[in-house]
Amino acid sequence: MANQFDVIVIGGGPAGYVCAIRAAQLGMATAVVERDKLGGVCVNIGCIPTKALLHSAYVANLAAHGAKELGVELGGVKTDYGVAMRRSRKVSEQNSKGVEFLMKKHKVTVLKGTGVLGKDRTVRVGDEAHQARKALVIATGSRVKGIPQIGLEINKTTVISSDEALFLEQAPKTMAVVGAGAVGCEFADIFNAFGTKVTLIEALPRILPLEDPESSDALAKSFKKRGITLHAGAKITKGTAGRDKVTLELEAGGKKETVEAEKVLMAAGRAVNTESMGFEEAGVQLTERGFVKVDLATLQTTAAGVYCIGDVAGPPMLAHKGSREGIVVAERIAGHQPHAIKYDNVPSVTYCHPEVASIGLTEEVAKERKLEYQVGRFPFSANGRARTASETEGFVKIIRDKKYGEILGAHIVGSHASEMIHELTVARENEYTVEEVDLAIHAHPTLSEAIAEAALDSMGRVIHL
Repeated sequence: MANQFDVIVIGGGPAGYVCAIRAAQLGMATAVVERDKLGGVCVNIGCIPTKALLHSAYVANLAAHGAKELGVELGGVKTDYGVAMRRSRKVSEQNSKGVEFLMKKHKVTVLKGTGVLGKDRTVRVGDEAHQARKALVIATGSRVKGIPQIGLEINKTTVISSDEALFLEQAPKTMAVVGAGAVGCEFADIFNAFGTKVTLIEALPRILPLEDPESSDALAKSFKKRGITLHAGAKITKGTAGRDKVTLELEAGGKKETVEAEKVLMAAGRAVNTESMGFEEAGVQLTERGFVKVDLATLQTTAAGVYCIGDVAGPPMLAHKGSREGIVVAERIAGHQPHAIKYDNVPSVTYCHPEVASIGLTEEVAKERKLEYQVGRFPFSANGRARTASETEGFVKIIRDKKYGEILGAHIVGSHASEMIHELTVARENEYTVEEVDLAIHAHPTLSEAIAEAALDSMGRVIHL
C-alpha cells in the first residue's frame, strides 16, 4: 500500500519548496522529494553563493580602486578567493538549513532520494511507493551543460561549470568564460576582482544579449575599463583541453583568433532534469525543446493531476518565476482561483557591477512590434545619491506607450539596480502610467529619484538634466 499525501512535490528547489509550504499552509498533507540538499541549485550552487562571491568582489574593487577617493587609504589590498569561497559556502548552508526549518515548521514531509513517476500520481523513492491524492508537482529544475560538439565537455578540472567555480580554493591566473548571459557576466566580474585575467566570449552580437542594447553596451564599456577582454559575435570552432590549460579557436567577423586559458568556465546554457523519471508511464509529455509540456494558464501537464513548475516548465529559467508558479499551483490544487502569472512582467537581474535589471519590452522589441512609444532616460551621473557614493555608472531607461503613458519596458544599469527595478515591476503589474509613477514623491537624495526623472523625461519634463 502506497504512502498517502494530498500533494507530492518532486524537487526541493525554490519552485518546489515554496509550492510545498503554500500547500501545507492551505491544509494539505504535503511531501517533498529531494535527492540532494533542500534549496536546490539556487541556494546551494547558484544564486546564493554566487551573490556572496559578488559581494566579496564588490568589496575587493572598492578597496583597491575606490576607497582612497572616499578618504580611506589602505596599506595594500590582498585578495583570497578561498576565503571568499568558504564564506559563500557558509551562507549557502545557512539558507539550506533555513529551508529544512521551514519544512519542519509547516509539517512538510521530506523524502530523501530520486523520485520516479508512475501511473495515477504515484512516485517511487527508493523501495517505497507514495501516492498523491490530489496532485503531483514536478519541480526538478535544471543543470549546467557543456558544448561537446566542439570538444568542450566539462571535465571539472580545466573545463568547469559554475558548480566547480564555486568551490575553487584559489582564483586562476587566466580564465575564459564561454557565454555572456547573466551567469557568465557575474563570474567574469567575480574572477576579475580576484586578479584573474578574464576573457568573456559570446556567440551572439553583444553581451547580455537578452537585455536592451543600451544596457549591454553600458556593461561592456564598464567591463573593458576593468580589463576584461570581450569577444562578442564570436563562434568557438574548436576547443582543446590539455592537462593545465585549454585552447579555444574563435572566429568572429571573418577573423580567426586563439585564446588560451588556465580554466574555461562554461556558462552557455542549462539542460533541464527530465531523464529517467518515468514520464512516459505517467503520461507526461515533453516539448520539442525538452521542457515538460504545460498549459501556462494552469501549469497542468498532459497527465491528469500532474503539474510542473520552475525551470523544467520552460523559460524564463529564474528562481523567482518558479517560486511564484509554486504558489499559484498550490492555490489551484486547493480549489482557489489565483491571480494569473504575467510572464511578460517577470523581472530579470544580472548581479555584476554595475548591476543590470529590466522588466517588460526592450526598445528593439517595441520597434519590431511597430509600437508608438517614447523613451525617457536619466543617468546616475546626474543623481545626487549616486554622486555621494561615487557610483555614477549607468542609467534608468523607461519605454512608455506614446498615447496612454503605459510602461512598456524599463531598464536599469547601476548600483542597486536589482532593488530599484521592483518599483517599475509593481507599476506594470498594476498598469500604472508614467504620470502615476511621477505622482509618487521620491525621497531625496535617493537612487530611486532617477526612476522619477526618467518617467518625467519620457514626457519631456525632466528636471535635473
